Order: sequence, then C-alpha cells, then structure tokens
Amino acid sequence: MSATNTTTSLHESDNVGKVPWINIDSQATSLRQPSPLSGQQHRPGPPRHKSSIRTEDSFTQPRDIEKHSKLPYFLRMHGSITPRMLIPLLFVGAWATFITCISKFVHPLVVSDLLLTVLGFVVGLGISFRTSSAYERYVDGRKYWAQLSQTSRDLARHIWIHVDERHETDPQLGKADLLGKVTALNLIVAFAVALKHRLRFEPYAQYDDLEHLVSHLATFAGDAYDPDTTALKPKTSWKRGGEYLGMTFAESNPRKAIKRSKKNLGNLPLEILTYMSAYMDSVFKTGQFPNGVQQAMVMANLASLNEVLAGTERVLNTPLPIAYSIAISQITWVYVIMLPFQLWHALQWITIPGTIVGAYIILGIAAIGREIENPFGRDENDLPLDKFCQGLEDEINVIAARRPPRPEEFVASQDNCVMFESSYTDLVGRSTDDIRAGLRARTNIRAGGAGIGAQVKSEKVE
Repeated sequence: MSATNTTTSLHESDNVGKVPWINIDSQATSLRQPSPLSGQQHRPGPPRHKSSIRTEDSFTQPRDIEKHSKLPYFLRMHGSITPRMLIPLLFVGAWATFITCISKFVHPLVVSDLLLTVLGFVVGLGISFRTSSAYERYVDGRKYWAQLSQTSRDLARHIWIHVDERHETDPQLGKADLLGKVTALNLIVAFAVALKHRLRFEPYAQYDDLEHLVSHLATFAGDAYDPDTTALKPKTSWKRGGEYLGMTFAESNPRKAIKRSKKNLGNLPLEILTYMSAYMDSVFKTGQFPNGVQQAMVMANLASLNEVLAGTERVLNTPLPIAYSIAISQITWVYVIMLPFQLWHALQWITIPGTIVGAYIILGIAAIGREIENPFGRDENDLPLDKFCQGLEDEINVIAARRPPRPEEFVASQDNCVMFESSYTDLVGRSTDDIRAGLRARTNIRAGGAGIGAQVKSEKVE
C-alpha cells in the first residue's frame, strides 16, 4: 500500500473506530512500502545483509536483543571471542609444548619469576587502557543512537501534530499537506537508515531498505551508483570461515566500496537533513506552523540530528592511535611467549595447559577491546543498528497511524475516568467547588477519604 493510500485509509478509518488494514502480526511498516500501483521500477542495489538472520549468519550477526537464551554465559558461542582465539591458542599450545619438551629432555629453559611480575604489570596496564578506551567508544556510539531515537520521535511528533492540514480551505490542498507530512516522516526514517549505511561504509542510496525512501531526492549518493563498479562478489566459504576465526588476512577493506567509486559520493544523511530543513522552511512560510517556540524546537531537533551525524562519524573515524595498538599487541605477545619459560620450573608438564589458559585470559581480553572498538559494524558484539532503525520506523508509523488527536474528543469521552470511578460525563454536571473538593480528597485517599467519586457512585446506586 502506498503512503498516499495508507494515510488516507487511516483518516477514513478513524470515523468507524478501527483500522482494518493494519497487519498486527507482521507489524507491517506500510509508510515506507512502495505502492504496487505506481508502476515504479527500482534499480537493484548492492547486496546487503537482510534483517532476518540466516543459518550461516547465526554466529556472525549482531546479537538480537529481543531473543533470550537460557544457556549459562560460559556455554554461549554467539558473541563469544572463543572462535577468534582458536588459532592463537593452537600456536601458543604448540609453542608451550616445544619449550616444555626441550626443558624436559634437553636442557631446562627457565627464567626468573621476576620477569613474569614486571611484564604482568605492564601487560595489565596496557590491556586495561585498550579495553576501557574501546568500551568508551562503544558507549558513545550507543548514546548517539539513543539521541537520534529521541530526537526523531520529537521531530515526528511536532510535524504530525503541529503542522496544520488545510482541509477546510481546500480539500486538495489539505490532502497535499497530509502527504507532505508523511513524506517528512519518511525522511526522518531515511536519515536513520542512511546513517546506518554510512557508518558501515556503504555509501550509496540503492540499498533495499533505503532506496524507496530517497529515490525521489536528488543526491550525490544516488547519482554515483554504477552497477558495473559497485557490485560486490559473494564471499567464499574460506573467506567467511577466516573472518569467523579472526584471521586478519581474510578480512576485506571495509572502505572498499568507497575507494572503488569514480564519482563524488557526498554525504547522504546530511543531504537528507537539507531536504528536511527545506520542508520545515516551507511550512513556516505558508503559516502551517505559526508558533515561534515550536519552530525553535523543531530547528533544535534538526541541529540535534546533525550533532548525531558528526558524533558518530567521530567515533568511527577516530580509532585508538595505531602506535598504542601495535605496542599493546607486541607487549601482550611477548608476555605470552615468555610464559612457558617461567612456568616450567614450578609446573613441569602442567606448563602446557597453564600457558594456554593464561594466553586465553590475556589475549581474550585484548580481543574484546578490538571487537567493540567500532560499534557500528556487523559483528556479534556490535550495536544492532538494523533493529534500531526498524524500531524507530515502527514508532513513527504508530504516530502517523491516526489523525492528530483533538482534546475535545478524548477529554469528553464517557470512558475518561477523571477521578476515582467518575467519568467526565458524571462530573461535568457537578459544580466547580465539588470537583475541587474531590481533587483535595484524592490527597487523603490512603487515609480512607472517598471524595466526590464516592458521592457520585452512591447517587448512581440510589
């Protein structure tokens, strides 16, 4: 169903008190679905991961926050760094076995325990700095996305409630105003989806969750799309397996699509903000949004979205300086390599499993820091941006699901239980003093005060 037919049906359905076309079970997002009657043919976009989790993605997609696992944490694999530790631990195990065999059958290779203490302090300090810096970036990413959600809700509410629809002046003009409001709400969703793709180094506008939202806009990202140069080859099983095991040589350059582009890609979220500003400027000039205070609030919302764009780009493009990453990695591996020399004298053959356990603890914590440093990707521990975008879209659909409410309709309702068990219609015939007496009585209700509600109820019984 198109946005036009969808919203018109919504307004007509309010007269009968039900919305028969809404698919509650599937939580359909009809505001952003292209109309089957429009005859528009969308260009196929670059391949992307679907929102549904495929079998082969069971352990590689961001964790679904709506699902609950009854397994103890130490038995869970989705989100665990254990798969990425297999190859390093195999190397450490082989190294520890080699040093142990030489120490047992050839010559003891032993160093002072003092080295373990000194290196342990330095390694702990470096890993602590690495992990805390990465987690700070992860938290910043979540804070910015929470700010985006809050600002988008506020902006959608202001547009839907406070932008007037001039149906009384001209039905066609009122219909155009309604469709303009729906378009503005779609742009809010488009901003969030475009920002998600930008943070994942997906610079174009032809993705299946974005194209129908921005295909009517003139953007650099839309003009730069070229199917011949932007088509991505599917990953082989070896490459997927290498990425799953954390093998760096199997990882692709995340900026590959940006580097391969021959045209200016622009900044799609920023361009969408420009169109949103143009819409608000239009309704200001036509007098549909006359309140100056509310105008200032809307412009503050747009500025807040721009702040989210800049903040998330800062988190993405300002990783831990490479010198820190290299030094911490080198120090950590020196410590792990020296473990068998320091454990042999006390543990003998237990040196092998002891070294593996120590390496898992130290290298595992360091791996967690690398895992969460970029919170916007598609790894298991990254933020579920697809879910966040879908949730925001569903919330905006709820806002637009009914025409703007009128106070005279819900305040004067028979079902409006204003005080105690008394409805609006029960109290409207009472005096103002009686109503205020009932309001005062509500403060003493825990002490047994009944107030005007009990009086009205007793009169009904009589």
